[in-house]
Amino acid sequence: MQAVEFTTELHGAASFPIPGNIAAQLPKSGIARVIVLTHSDDDAEWQTAAYEQFLKDDSEEDAAYEALA
Repeated sequence: MQAVEFTTELHGAASFPIPGNIAAQLPKSGIARVIVLTHSDDDAEWQTAAYEQFLKDDSEEDAAYEALA
C-alpha cells in the first residue's frame, strides 16, 4: 500500500482538484481508498490543548515508571 498526502481547497462542488504532481504519482489503474480530513478552528484549539497537556509534568503515579528506565 502506498500513501500520498496533499492538501486542496474545497469549493462546495461534488469533486475537488488533485494537484498535478500528486496525480503523476498515482497508478494509472487499480483501486484507491480516499480519506478526506478537513481542518477547522476547533481542530486548532484541540491541537493546542493536547500539546499543552503533553508538556505538563508526569503525575506521581507515572513517576514510578521512570525508575525502570
